[in-house]
Amino acid sequence: MGELKKHQPPMTIDEQVENLKNIGLIVDDEEYAKKILNDISYFRLIKAYSLNLKSKNGCYNKQTAFKEIVDLYLFNSNFRQLIFPEIEKVEINVRCRLANFFAEQYGVLGYLQAENFSNENYHARFLEDIKEEVRRNSKAPFVRNFKENYEGGNLPIYALVEVFSFGTLSKFYKNMLNKDKKAIAKTFGVGYTYFESWLESISYVRNICAHYGRIYNAKLSKTPILYKEYTQVGIGNNRIYGVLLCLKYLLKDDDHWNLFVDKIELLFDKYPCVQISTMGFPENWKVLLEY
Repeated sequence: MGELKKHQPPMTIDEQVENLKNIGLIVDDEEYAKKILNDISYFRLIKAYSLNLKSKNGCYNKQTAFKEIVDLYLFNSNFRQLIFPEIEKVEINVRCRLANFFAEQYGVLGYLQAENFSNENYHARFLEDIKEEVRRNSKAPFVRNFKENYEGGNLPIYALVEVFSFGTLSKFYKNMLNKDKKAIAKTFGVGYTYFESWLESISYVRNICAHYGRIYNAKLSKTPILYKEYTQVGIGNNRIYGVLLCLKYLLKDDDHWNLFVDKIELLFDKYPCVQISTMGFPENWKVLLEY
């Protein structure tokens, strides 16, 4: 291991603006820049959205302006807000179908039995996870009702899924028996190996959105398995476009999907500085994404 770096000393807002000018960023309105840096933070704005805008010497490419970085930030914020409601629909649908199926097959408390799952060790960790999630939601009226008024105090699966994080929901599905995975995935018209990877990836993107993270020019660490019709034409699975293709299939019965696609196009028009290829969008992205 080489010599470790030392942390840089803090900079005032004025010093931050001067530093940006010194490394080649065009700052036309310094007061505006100071206001933005006081509201968003240098680290969240400059470090994240300067990717692809600097040369190897650490200086900005010619004609790169502070406003362009702000526009990329605003695009990301708006794009995130467009995507989140679509993910919410999938999350609610999966909670419902999984709970209904599992209760019918194994009873409302069948989730307590390790034999109803694929991996006993994963199931044991799952029980610990839900114990914590129930504790965090202990003041919710429906949780208190089951804890105080039902034998054993356990929540039935149809109530338990409502306190699951999307991550826990994805892990629950991943540890189901293959025959049960197939049955759930079939209701979405998808093979279960695809569905499993899609849930994990969508859950990951959902957390990025929920924590105000960056989707623009971001490589995803949890990637979905894409159909060959997409991979064969060069569409990758480690950018947000791949995840949108998965959402398209899961929301095929949603009358508003094409409206969602139109809103993405309007967002691209509003922020011309956005390089859509950095998010995995091909030139014919809209044709592939629409129904």
